[in-house]
Amino acid sequence: MKKDHPIAKVLKSQYIPTTEFYSQIIDSLQDYSIFTLDKDSVINSWSAGSAKIFGYETEEVIGEPFDIIFTEEDKKEGVPKKEIETSVKEGRAVDNRLHICKDGSLFYAYGLVFPLKGVDGELLGYVKILRDLTDRKKSEEAIKKHVKELEELNNHKDSILAILSHDLRSPLSNIIQAADYLKSDIESIEPAEVKNLLEYIHKASTDELNMLDYLVEWARIKYASDAFTPTKIELSEYVKKVFDSLKETASINTINLHQEIEENTNVFADGKMVLSILQNIVSNAIKHSRKGGKITVTAKKNEGRMIVEIKDTGIGMSKEIQAKLFTTHMNTLTRARKENKGAGIGLLLVKGFLEKNGGEIWVESIEDEGSSFYFTLPLEKPTDKIESGDTIEFHESD
Repeated sequence: MKKDHPIAKVLKSQYIPTTEFYSQIIDSLQDYSIFTLDKDSVINSWSAGSAKIFGYETEEVIGEPFDIIFTEEDKKEGVPKKEIETSVKEGRAVDNRLHICKDGSLFYAYGLVFPLKGVDGELLGYVKILRDLTDRKKSEEAIKKHVKELEELNNHKDSILAILSHDLRSPLSNIIQAADYLKSDIESIEPAEVKNLLEYIHKASTDELNMLDYLVEWARIKYASDAFTPTKIELSEYVKKVFDSLKETASINTINLHQEIEENTNVFADGKMVLSILQNIVSNAIKHSRKGGKITVTAKKNEGRMIVEIKDTGIGMSKEIQAKLFTTHMNTLTRARKENKGAGIGLLLVKGFLEKNGGEIWVESIEDEGSSFYFTLPLEKPTDKIESGDTIEFHESD
């Protein structure tokens, strides 16, 4: 090697990297937050990457406690202290969690803490290294969501095909047979029998049309997302609309419709879907109520959502029926349609609309005493949240 070769000059000078040299390397890692703490867990150095990720300039954060970057929930659970203790005990502490920036925004990060020790092994402080994984986390969540949606669409397709082949085809065959019978020999059939057959054909045809309407609406949940327009709506007004549309049906059996929802009780949901949800549940309650019964609608706030209860004093349901009430199994639909006059697919429609609006539905019922259907709707427009409970596999070599 020639004496004037650059490497030879370095070797000759026995170059030793300085503190400034290492500092420049650390500051060049813009995608990482690297900072140190003293023995009391107070920040005493802050890299350029830390400033970029957290939004704090060096002079703003030096002298601040370690927990400044943790969420209030993690502070309450003592996470910062646990990280320090684990790093001392095991030589390092690793986690994946949400951290908080200067502006209050959150980001998901891989974190590593390890103790700094002197030549004689005395504890000097700690080093914290963070890597922002927000984009990676969002990508993984988006993929999971997409896979789940594809699975749901496939199940949805199978359910519709089952309904078309069993719940629609069979009744249509019966209608055709009845019509053929009338057509073939109407002159010899007794007038009373003709009337009965015509009434049957009319009722069966009406039921089929209702079933098709349900299917169209149910399909719209999955395939016509552009029709979904949630806004802030007043719940009591929608209950009143449903009561007005069903009051004649209820009055035939002297069923009292009563709501206890105060004015200006608002939810954030698609108005047309909420109307359909209420219409289906209340109409089912009317069908299964005894004469002189009562149907009451109430609502109460709970943890950022509205819980609506529709309670009737009807015939109630067995535990077996309750367990299968919101499933899409073809046999359940067929049985529900026969026993509950089409309620099965109507409740599937309700369940789909609620899920679209970020809500859920469940039922409590006692045979011969009545049923209470509960469903939830958000009070405000939902915001996308990153769950901190999921662990992301991350290797230092990534």
